[in-house]
Amino acid sequence: IIEKEEVEIMEPQNPMLKWSSEPNKAWCDHYGPVCNLRPEDYSYYGAMQIQWGDIANYECYHKLGRGKYSEVFLGYCKANNSKCVVKVLKPVKAEKIYREIKILQTLYGGPNIVKLCDLIKEPKSKIPCFIYDYMPHTETKVLSPSLTDSDVRLYIFKILQALEFSHSHGIMHRDVKPLNIVIDNESKELRLIDWGLADYYVPDKEYNVRVASRYYKGPELLVDDKLYHYSLDIWSLGCTMAGMIYKIDTFFKGHDNFDQLIRIMRVLGEDSLHDYIHKYNLKVPKEVKKLMKGQDFERQ
Repeated sequence: IIEKEEVEIMEPQNPMLKWSSEPNKAWCDHYGPVCNLRPEDYSYYGAMQIQWGDIANYECYHKLGRGKYSEVFLGYCKANNSKCVVKVLKPVKAEKIYREIKILQTLYGGPNIVKLCDLIKEPKSKIPCFIYDYMPHTETKVLSPSLTDSDVRLYIFKILQALEFSHSHGIMHRDVKPLNIVIDNESKELRLIDWGLADYYVPDKEYNVRVASRYYKGPELLVDDKLYHYSLDIWSLGCTMAGMIYKIDTFFKGHDNFDQLIRIMRVLGEDSLHDYIHKYNLKVPKEVKKLMKGQDFERQ
């Protein structure tokens, strides 16, 4: 069983949440140095010593879902006579597995965050499996049309609680979307799941822009801004919230990354995109330049 790490929760000093592609300076300034202020090994996961549990303690039932990097099953834990969730990983780099384990250990016990309870390995294939706590739920996409205004407010608040806890520990989720939010509408419980793309935030570090699902990608990812941070999660949550409010599957539904940026621009306006690109000296896709012929994208 994985024990919760002793970590200090940093309370926010009036951070301002903005539904904008432009990074929120107050939020970043407060949570930005979290990893730098912790011991050197706080965010290091390169040589983890993993204590594997006993696979005989678990049984797998039907499949609950699948993703790019894993398949998820309903399971049963014999040790405590309860249901659980078994996430069977597909072949991925060991570094990615270590990172996810380290992050889930760091966030263990956080509000509305899925709990990693055990780690097991299939004897023959040596494929790692994550054991999570189970919560009965309805898919958010299925549930959304029936949610009341009060429900939406409550669930968005709960997701914000999870993200505040995560960000205060120096961690970006980087894949917030309805599919990664499970809700039990009877008990009003919620879990933010799938931390496989999450990473520790270090100021001025360049990150991979190939994260998040297209419909929930922040504009910074679409213009190849590698110096993004926590605001990426807030943008994705904003898109999720808009879908809940307007009772639609997705708020920005682009056919590809370029079309996704265009759809965002139609809402925020060309000037906002132009100012953002100038401010951070970003390179603009050729297609965007053609669309915005009247704008000067060369930094003065």
